[in-house]
Amino acid sequence: MPVRRSTLFRPLVMVAMVIGSSLYAIAQQPPSPSRVRGAIEAVDGDTLSVKSRDGEDFKLHMTGDMRVVGIARISLGDVKVGSFIGTTTVPGPDGGNNAIEVHVFPENMRGTGEGSRPFDLRPNSTMTNATVAETVAGNDGHTLMVKYKDGEKKVVVSADTPVVTYVPADKSDLKPGAKVIAMMKKLPDGSFETSRVSVGRDGLTPPM
Repeated sequence: MPVRRSTLFRPLVMVAMVIGSSLYAIAQQPPSPSRVRGAIEAVDGDTLSVKSRDGEDFKLHMTGDMRVVGIARISLGDVKVGSFIGTTTVPGPDGGNNAIEVHVFPENMRGTGEGSRPFDLRPNSTMTNATVAETVAGNDGHTLMVKYKDGEKKVVVSADTPVVTYVPADKSDLKPGAKVIAMMKKLPDGSFETSRVSVGRDGLTPPM
């Protein structure tokens, strides 16, 4: 007895629908965070427990080659022409770029991540790593013209914008209560590991 085509076709349609719905569900899942900003809850061997600024708890395995860097406060006057900086900006009411933080790279980190790209600190925020070509002081702060390999940007830095720099640090600085930004990688078993942690010095919350 010949097999009707519809009998064969119907299971194929069902399989295609299941696969399609599964792919859609995967696409709708939020991406795993690439970094966690928060405070250290505990350090237990190679496990770093961090409570994020949103109240989530993360346990991060610290890799053997993990790098720890300190974040220390400096003044806006320390930002000079020729400084290589990173700055997180958001659109201002006049369409300009308002800085919500500035971090000055030490000379041995010049060129790190040069360019401008979307950032996850705030909605519509952008991270720009570039060289300061011009700085103009105003009544309420400074206007910086920064240049990178693909363009340039004018950034308005108010007098109360946090300005920081990187300083030496090590695992001994990772103590309960310290404020950190930890880069995270999700492993196949669902756990997280970190190979880089930025820690605020003297109680500072890293602003980036």
